[in-house]
Amino acid sequence: MTNDSRHTIKGNILTPAGWVRGALRYGARIDSIDGSRADPANNDDVYIIPGFIDVHVHGGAGRDMMEGGDAPHVIAALHAKHGTTSLLATTMTAPVEDIDRALGAIGAACKSRGKGEARILGVHLEGPYINAGKLGAQPPFAREAHLDEVMRFNALAPMKLITVAPEIDGHMALVRQLTKAGIRVQIGHTNGDYGVGVAALEHGAAGFTHLFNAMPGLHHRDPGMVGAALAHAEYAEIIPDLLHVHPGAIRTALRCIPKLFCVTDSTAAAGMPDGDYMLGRQVVHKCMGGVRLADGTLAGSTLTMDQALRNLVGMGLSIEEASQRVSTHAADYLGETRRGRLAPGCHADFVVLDRALTIKAVHIEGESL
Repeated sequence: MTNDSRHTIKGNILTPAGWVRGALRYGARIDSIDGSRADPANNDDVYIIPGFIDVHVHGGAGRDMMEGGDAPHVIAALHAKHGTTSLLATTMTAPVEDIDRALGAIGAACKSRGKGEARILGVHLEGPYINAGKLGAQPPFAREAHLDEVMRFNALAPMKLITVAPEIDGHMALVRQLTKAGIRVQIGHTNGDYGVGVAALEHGAAGFTHLFNAMPGLHHRDPGMVGAALAHAEYAEIIPDLLHVHPGAIRTALRCIPKLFCVTDSTAAAGMPDGDYMLGRQVVHKCMGGVRLADGTLAGSTLTMDQALRNLVGMGLSIEEASQRVSTHAADYLGETRRGRLAPGCHADFVVLDRALTIKAVHIEGESL
């Protein structure tokens, strides 16, 4: 690998057309990629792949998005070290004053990316428009959604993605309204059945929040919300920490959902030692790689996207496909045509990995971390 004063980096470069062994020239955006098609198995050069995109980030480095203040910047810096070049700051179900505080800080962070930080593209509003019977690790502040409140939130910080339980009164119509307003809706924290899931997709819902978790599972005579996703979804997010979802279930989803993509659902405990941390208004405990409430309920994760990539490759996926699952599909889902791929004109967001898939360097909009 070389990185000279002309901003050139050499290695095995993963382009939309496949691997190229050659040179990538860049400033804030990629200028050119020159080289010849090559199989990385036939050389020892580094891998250069698109930067990771995470649409479900609650925290990291001991900080939680719901804190407000400088928490979004600290969290974005932690995840940048692990190859995440852009993310959605994700909120918790909470009283409106807590959400307002968090969105005020996130909105400010969206306008200005600090040195060494991942780009915060906007918000994933995971609550409060969920089913009180499927809270998971969300605090008990679930309520019905109203479009005027969503638009007020959107004025504080750009709403890119909202998790909704579509079976709640009025929510099915809201799915259509939000979709028309350009806000993507995910089905999650729901007790809805298969029919509700299919209807929500027909109303414009775009995907599913942490597939398999906090939703009715698949049974052959009652396919549930998971069945609706497996039978009909083009997109869904999944947490590949190998705790939230068994590898066999991940493989099932990979075969069924064309553009399944990975998220971390990371908490303040990401990048930190074992101990107690905050997740919204709740205390969670990190131990043995997991994060749980006092009753043992899984409460987000400590996963980072570089480990997500390694987990997928460890399951047998090629680096090319794993890269799509941690980057390109999420970019497409968000309509980010200049992220999640390495091509001239795209943001110079890329990760350099050694042969063991350990991060050697991260570049965000041309900045070298």
